Amino acid sequence: MATTRSILLAVAMASALLAAPAWAQAQAKTTAEGIAEYRKQLEDGNPAELFEARGEGLWKQKRGPKNASLEACDLGQGPGVVKGAFVTLPRFFADTGRVQDLESRLLTCMETLQGLNAKEIAATPFGRGEQRNMEGLVAWISAESKGLRFNLPQGHAQERQMYEAGKRVFFFRAGTHDFSCSSCHGIEGQRIRLQDLPLLTKNPGDGVGFAAWPAYRVSSGELWGMQRRLNDCYRQQRFPFPGYASDVTIALGVYMGVNAKGAQSIAPSIKR
Repeated sequence: MATTRSILLAVAMASALLAAPAWAQAQAKTTAEGIAEYRKQLEDGNPAELFEARGEGLWKQKRGPKNASLEACDLGQGPGVVKGAFVTLPRFFADTGRVQDLESRLLTCMETLQGLNAKEIAATPFGRGEQRNMEGLVAWISAESKGLRFNLPQGHAQERQMYEAGKRVFFFRAGTHDFSCSSCHGIEGQRIRLQDLPLLTKNPGDGVGFAAWPAYRVSSGELWGMQRRLNDCYRQQRFPFPGYASDVTIALGVYMGVNAKGAQSIAPSIKR
């Protein structure tokens, strides 16, 4: 009897151990699905729409020392063309002789067309002054390309150079914790707390990673553009903050954007 009970107990324990990975996987899937459902429910009332409305007004409003609007701004598709521009940025611009993302390109237009000081705007803390206006502009411009697929150009030598620079930055490990971008986003199946971390060395899928920003952050009640998103990533890596619209942030945008080729944009999305 004792022997039979021992055998049955051993079999039961072995079955439980074999079932544990499947159970854990099911639990993880349930958690991920729950978060996805939560975000889906919030989408209908995404406060980013308020930022979009403000951004469209700012695009058309005559402002600055030159009392001009941004309607002649060239975002890569020609002066004043907004639809489709977001999913091709960052890209090379001949008039500045450099690769620019959306926010750095807007700085150029705000300075050349409206007479605003780009350096002062870049030095302004997030959420204040012209940086607050920038939030509205990136929300509206990105929304005009919602549903379109990313296809960043790589025809110019500087675009290819920025991709390679962005790749190096992505894998560069340093700081007090020896972190890099790849520490969180370079391995399949990574998670932090209840949040899945997308693999950004390749196309992670529609509306994931690069294709989800800018986004409205529920936790802070703010609209974050890619520059602010990267700034916070540097904070979490315990790195010094990068300069706003600096080449290092643009290079990271090129690397992630090119890797996201074919992904459908859902920006501005909503995040926790």
